Amino acid sequence: MKHPKDLAIKDFTYELPEQRIARYPLAERDQSKLLVYKAGLIEESIYAKLDEFIPPETLLVFNNTKVVEARLLFHKPTGGSIELFCLEPHEQYGDITTAMLQKEKVLWKCLVGGAKKWKNEPLVKLINSDGNDYTLNAKRIEKINDYYLIEYSWNNASLSFAEVLHHAGAIPLPPYLNRNVEESDKERYQTIYAKYDGSVAAPTAGLHFTDTLFKKLSDKNIKRDFVTLHVGAGTFKPVKSNTMQEHEMHAEFIDVNKTLIETLVQSLDKDIVAVGTTSMRTIESLYWMGVKIMGGENQNDITLTQWEAYELATANISAKEALLALLSWMDERKLDRLITKTQIIIAPGYTFKIATGLVTNFHQPQSTLLLLVAALVGDDWKKIYEYALTHDFRFLSYGDGCLLWGKERRE
Repeated sequence: MKHPKDLAIKDFTYELPEQRIARYPLAERDQSKLLVYKAGLIEESIYAKLDEFIPPETLLVFNNTKVVEARLLFHKPTGGSIELFCLEPHEQYGDITTAMLQKEKVLWKCLVGGAKKWKNEPLVKLINSDGNDYTLNAKRIEKINDYYLIEYSWNNASLSFAEVLHHAGAIPLPPYLNRNVEESDKERYQTIYAKYDGSVAAPTAGLHFTDTLFKKLSDKNIKRDFVTLHVGAGTFKPVKSNTMQEHEMHAEFIDVNKTLIETLVQSLDKDIVAVGTTSMRTIESLYWMGVKIMGGENQNDITLTQWEAYELATANISAKEALLALLSWMDERKLDRLITKTQIIIAPGYTFKIATGLVTNFHQPQSTLLLLVAALVGDDWKKIYEYALTHDFRFLSYGDGCLLWGKERRE
């Protein structure tokens, strides 16, 4: 098997006609079509019947991040406009949640639309909150690579930055939808269980779930638990290099409760299904973080870099051993939550350690998300996508989805 570094992205493409991209969600979340793939066979259903395809005692792992209104439009006194797209906070805050709770002032990494028109004067935006006017100021600090460091300040001490974005910003719809944000997107581009502010893109596999479907799953003793991975704009970053070696995977914050890791340990003899690629990347990263701890190298830094999952010597470390090592590490530090970053890339050549299945939408050609699907189901990804294209499935964020069972059981 090739190292994923050597994979050519052109081998993971398919023709996606414009009319197959869902511009809007269906009226009912759980009426989206569901493709079910298992052991080479494909059948078709809808999300409302997902419970029929999952065994009792399976653990479903969801990402409860919340999409923030990350697009801020400022108008210059001269009439021009500047758009700031909030990517992630400055490192000084340690994690996204802490940064979102800042009052009066915060530093944020941003993309700037119309940067050439911005001569360095402070930008000012008038905002109304509960009938009170206040101002949001944006000051350019420095340019770093392809983004700018922006200092935001506002003259309402009672509001956190998350609340400021809620009043002043717009939901960042994916660029491929080619339309403006509408009022309905505030609700529909958000899962019903979204809890923690921090994402600039929705974990879209979860958009299909409803309270009714949750009840059906619970009635069948299908368990659910949550992780938090704040989705960055890098999730849409196209692979422009010929091979994956030159592609830099985006690093993202994860926030995981100790109880979730304990639940994973207890569920290893059952199926564990990640709802969404972000949940998959999170729970698989936990295994490798445990392996790093067992390796004894710099135990204060368990962040996971892009290729470590392929280069760490596992010496046949089981999922249980790795997760228990991670729990011990947290106990030693009296941690109830693990907050760190992962840059893991899951691509063909990867062996899944925790998850046995995935619920996900249909992804763009030549994307790292499609590579993850191919890692799970092998070359059958082509058969799955061909079926979806020829059977009127809707693609991408607001589209239909699939339940994919891995081609191999975990080790």
